[in-house]
Amino acid sequence: MAKEKILEGLQIIVTDLAQQADGHQIQSRVFASEGFTKLADKYAEHAEEERGYVQQCIDRILDLGGEVKLEAKKEGPVCKDPVDWVKYDLEVSRNGLAWLAALVEEAREDYTTFDILKKYYQDEEEDMYWGEQQLDLIECIGKQNWLIQQL
Repeated sequence: MAKEKILEGLQIIVTDLAQQADGHQIQSRVFASEGFTKLADKYAEHAEEERGYVQQCIDRILDLGGEVKLEAKKEGPVCKDPVDWVKYDLEVSRNGLAWLAALVEEAREDYTTFDILKKYYQDEEEDMYWGEQQLDLIECIGKQNWLIQQL
């Protein structure tokens, strides 16, 4: 039963994280077109990290004898306003971490999967903290000052 839950969870990550990586790549290009080079670079790098986790999860599904699916992805938002995007992305991280924590626990006895999921969790947690820090900074110095730092 644990293996089935793990395979199901890995497939959810493959589908959802591939979508998220595409969203981050699109946002990177939107930010670049607006001149926000630091945000563009951050989200381009983030998209590549996410694609790496997708690949690891695909490989692990195959290692466990599962079948990888190319599932339909839901439409996601694209934001011109960087602050709106940071708020949205932070909420995605918070919601995802709650779900991911349960999957990490489910995989505790599958050391290889556990290590993959634990690293992914730590990366997502770091992203959440970054988003919180940016919103706190915006609150402290103001949106325009924060935007100037992103050029």
